[in-house]
Amino acid sequence: MRSRREFLSESFSSVTGFGVATALTSLGGRLALGETAKPGTELIPCKDDTTGIPLIRLPEGFRYVTTGWTGDPMSDGLKTPSDHDGMGVVSEENGIVTLVRNHEVSKDGDAWAVKNGEPFDARALGGCTTLKFDSKQGKWLESFASISGTSRNCAGGVTPWGTWLTAEETVLGINDKDHYKKNVKRSFQKDHGWVFEVDPAGVKKPVPLKDMGRFVHEAVAIDRKTGIVYETEDRGTSGFYRFIPNENGNLAAGGKLQIAEVVGQDDLRGSVEKQATFDVRWHTIPDPTVAHTPGKDKPDELGVFSQGKKLGGTTFSRLEGCWSGNGMIYFDATSGGIAKAGQIWQYDPQAEKLTMLFESPGKETLNMPDNLCVNPHGGLALCEDGDYGDSKYPQRIHLLSQDGKLTPFALNDIELEGQKGFTGDYRGKEWAGVTFSPDGQWMFANLQTPGITLAITGPWESVTG
Repeated sequence: MRSRREFLSESFSSVTGFGVATALTSLGGRLALGETAKPGTELIPCKDDTTGIPLIRLPEGFRYVTTGWTGDPMSDGLKTPSDHDGMGVVSEENGIVTLVRNHEVSKDGDAWAVKNGEPFDARALGGCTTLKFDSKQGKWLESFASISGTSRNCAGGVTPWGTWLTAEETVLGINDKDHYKKNVKRSFQKDHGWVFEVDPAGVKKPVPLKDMGRFVHEAVAIDRKTGIVYETEDRGTSGFYRFIPNENGNLAAGGKLQIAEVVGQDDLRGSVEKQATFDVRWHTIPDPTVAHTPGKDKPDELGVFSQGKKLGGTTFSRLEGCWSGNGMIYFDATSGGIAKAGQIWQYDPQAEKLTMLFESPGKETLNMPDNLCVNPHGGLALCEDGDYGDSKYPQRIHLLSQDGKLTPFALNDIELEGQKGFTGDYRGKEWAGVTFSPDGQWMFANLQTPGITLAITGPWESVTG
């Protein structure tokens, strides 16, 4: 008999997602048409059950409850940090769901406190918070800081043993200048660019998992069968990586970082034929802790990638979301494809095959997918993080069905005039952190700005299948 933890870890990542045969024979051939799974589905304005404010649009019959607006007091007395990003469900007991949420804060300053713990870097303002939700009552219960002193915590991934891996999307360190922020010198006291393991109860002393690499991290996904960890890198020139741990389930014991070579494909940033399938082989990175390309005059964040490229690693365009399910690893290239609007990939770790599932024909259809997860009702859920830079193009969550159809499910409709202390048009701001409760009845997601976490439920059969 499987243990409860084994059952839950499978539930979080692999409940009735893409079947392998379906994905290969149906999905790739139809997605680029931009079809809608339910042609009659209409997204209508929907008020938040918590605040009464109409924040998003959903299909008829769906509702949602919010928590953790930026600045809201948490259960530990701290204010909720900003820049909500990647998120995952790490456990469930008697209907009480525990989630860990990233905060993609890149600024420096005095790190916020963790109860009975210490920050990794006393001058870094990123980290994670833990939330609890009663799925039977539909109520948010509590929230508190679980790791601090990290920087630009973008995405990450759940582990089979009930923790969260949070990844830093930066390689800034001591005395470094942030070239994304007008070369402002940061006051960091530690080097950044690492993955950390987060105990949802709180991390007493954060430890960077250095063998997993120092680069511009995005998401992490663990193959339940082998314990191998897959990692994505969010740059215009990025690699797809795997980490083979020395001890399964003990990432702190070190291991080997490798980059993927897609055989015969040096560069996959452009258009790829539907259903195209490629062999993959792997190359070990000699030094996974190098942040910048050796010999370069200026920092370039490519220390790991440049090593892998010399060995034959394949170049992708901004790899972001990554999720494990059904024995497969799913990930997206946010700006990949001929329209630079996104690609969805499936990697089969047993066969070592990579398959193109979807290439967006244009941003009107799918606008640069970022975080994603396996949908327990079938297929995938995709968060948009598009670059229109215009609120006339609200960001969406899409459902990607098993038979290759794309359905807009949720639309960012936030326009505020002082409510909750915020004023502005936020419709063009990204969705992030999509994940589901183990029973599949609640979808959790974040709106990064102004910073809100939502739990959404409704008649899932009306928008899936």
